[in-house]
Amino acid sequence: MRDSFESLVQKITQSIAGLPVDETLEAHLNRHYGCDSDWFRDMTRACETGVREGWLCQREAGGVRYGRVVKPGPETAGFSVDVVEMADVAGPHHVHPNGEIDMVMPQTPQASFDGSPAGWKVYPPGSAHRPTVAGGRALVLYLLPEGAIEFTRS
Repeated sequence: MRDSFESLVQKITQSIAGLPVDETLEAHLNRHYGCDSDWFRDMTRACETGVREGWLCQREAGGVRYGRVVKPGPETAGFSVDVVEMADVAGPHHVHPNGEIDMVMPQTPQASFDGSPAGWKVYPPGSAHRPTVAGGRALVLYLLPEGAIEFTRS
């Protein structure tokens, strides 16, 4: 399943390589790779399997299970890939120097990530937030251009 996960990651990262990280990208991802797509369903299954098998979300802090699965490199068009598992919790505040692209996979039907249900949420370069899952449990896959993230004390 890990090979399938990496293949799915490469497909999505290569398809968005060079696109601006903004609301247009969010609309594009939700239209072409949204929660009703085969790609989204396949990636959700791969993430659920990875968590169950223990190769995803290997670390835990503050009620958040997390882990960087892929470092940025040419095979992922310079994106790093992290997967987190959260349930009714706010994670650590951080800044996205190059933006952040989030795939939201509710594991509880009403779960949302920063108010967004299943699908994609994109934060532009320079934005910041305290990632929050409410209404249950969710997996979130983060694509970070160049792996850039800066944790803050806010």
